[in-house]
Amino acid sequence: MSRVPSTQALRALESFARHGTVWQAADELNLTRSAVSHQLRLLERDLGFRMMNRIGTRVELTPQGHAYAADVRRALSMISGSATRNASRGVTGTLTVSCPPGFASSWLCPKIGGFYEAFPDVVLSVVTPRRLDDVSNPDVDIFITFGHGNQPGMDVELLKEVMFTPLCSPILLNRLDGLDSPATLLRATLLHLTDFQDWEAWFVLAGLPAEAAHGGIRFSDMNLVYAASLEAQGVSMGDEFICQQAMQSGLLVRPFDLAIRSPRGYFMVVPPEKSGNPAGAAFRDWLRDELPQG
Repeated sequence: MSRVPSTQALRALESFARHGTVWQAADELNLTRSAVSHQLRLLERDLGFRMMNRIGTRVELTPQGHAYAADVRRALSMISGSATRNASRGVTGTLTVSCPPGFASSWLCPKIGGFYEAFPDVVLSVVTPRRLDDVSNPDVDIFITFGHGNQPGMDVELLKEVMFTPLCSPILLNRLDGLDSPATLLRATLLHLTDFQDWEAWFVLAGLPAEAAHGGIRFSDMNLVYAASLEAQGVSMGDEFICQQAMQSGLLVRPFDLAIRSPRGYFMVVPPEKSGNPAGAAFRDWLRDELPQG
């Protein structure tokens, strides 16, 4: 093709590729589902190759579609980061960021080199707290927390709401001869983060008794939950945001198209005495640019 596709169509494809469903892409882009579907059809027509397979009511990307979406993601990321890179000259100082281990290892660490490339004169340290919503460390300039965002007296900004859905290894799925309905989870080992709350909420949504979620294994850290999931030790209530890469690569699969919105989310919290740090302002702008919107 000779002309460049519309930016809206490319954003629709990139969002659909990350989430895997039209409705989540529509929510993120503040569009209707029919508008996202229309953009995807137009893009497929303009490109001249098959990007999507339609299986019943589901739509999945073809290998060509996945490859093209990856190229689009890199291009959009380069465009969105251009202003930050060009404005970064002269930003110096030290910066300590605290964030939950799961957020750090699954999302921040694979991207943090981009911040260093944009701001090479900032000395950055990343630490993890003992509690997911802890903001007590006096050495930290910016806290990324997982909780309810109730930190009085601090600058609190919602970064990302969280959708939870069951996730497991393909090996475990085969071992269980598939999970045909939510009720089949009753014969699986459930993996929990600290308590049963998230699985209870999902079971109720799926029409199962909440108390049926009380079995399985509890962990104190999300990285432990995902490590057990990847090793086929059970089914976790997975955070769709930080599990994106594992889902896209096939390391974790989503057996049910049913998710719950967590009452907790990811927040950026800045103590008032740290708000004037130029390196902190640069990191906050970079983080907002990198995070998928919605």
